[in-house]
Parts: sequence; structure tokens; C-alpha cells
Amino acid sequence: MARLPKKTDFSVSQVRRYLEPGPIVLVSSKWRGATNIMTLGWHTILEFSPSLVGLMISGGNHSHRMIRESRQCIINLPTTALTDTVVGIGNTTGAKIDKFAHFNLTAQDATEVDAPLIGECHASFECRLHDDALVERYNFFIFEVVKAHGTPPPGAALRVVSLE
Repeated sequence: MARLPKKTDFSVSQVRRYLEPGPIVLVSSKWRGATNIMTLGWHTILEFSPSLVGLMISGGNHSHRMIRESRQCIINLPTTALTDTVVGIGNTTGAKIDKFAHFNLTAQDATEVDAPLIGECHASFECRLHDDALVERYNFFIFEVVKAHGTPPPGAALRVVSLE
């Protein structure tokens, strides 16, 4: 029989560290001409058609107000090459710096919403606010993905299969 790991009690306030979903994403927004990027780990798929995604954005974040007011954002999926950048973005506030300039990221025009795609990211999902009923109480936004952009996953090059 396999040896079981020893478990210790810990504060229930730390449960989120075990349950936070992944992957970590970068959420970009634009409001009143200003752009911002935030690092986010609390997101979940809610529905497939329409494509609904839930994001928990703390009311203390600069992005919260920008996204609440603009009612749109872009969910960007970074690659592991951006790990240090993702951490840096999460440890700074866009209220004081332009994160695109500071982290040398490329803001690209979206086609369906007025928020910037992050050019260096593997995929970007343009989102419009679908339901804000849970924002006031839980800081939980429900977005509809209205446009998706992406590159093929690594190693997913087109393969031709011979039937001979």
C-alpha cells in the first residue's frame, strides 16, 4: 500500500490556494482612453453556447472599475515565455503605470470590443459583459466571448494522414 501524505490543518481562508482554477490569464481593458492589464486566476467556463465565462475581479483592483464601466474586456492566454511578465503585471497597478509600455507588450486592435489584445499572447478572447447581477455582492462578472483569436498549440502542426 502506498504511503499517504501527512496532512495538517490550515486556515479556511487559504482554501482558495488549493482550488483556484488555471490557467492564469491576462485581462486587458480600456476605458476613457486608458488601457490596463491585470493577472487573473479566478475564472470559469459557465456555458458553451453562448460562450460564457465568469471572472472574479476584486473590487480593489484598478481593472474592476475600468471593466465595470466599459462592460468589456479581453481575456488573453499567455505562454510560459511570459511568466516573469505575468508576475510583474500582477504585482503592479495600472493606476500608476501604463502596463503595455512598462512590460513592453504589444496592444493590438480588437474587432468586436474596444479593448486591446495582447499580441504576445497565445490566444485572446474578446468579451462583452453578459450579466452583472453578482458584481456588487461577489465581484463576479459573467462575460460572453464574442470573438476568439489564437495560434495553433505547440506541436499541433497540420498533419497529413495517408490512407494507403
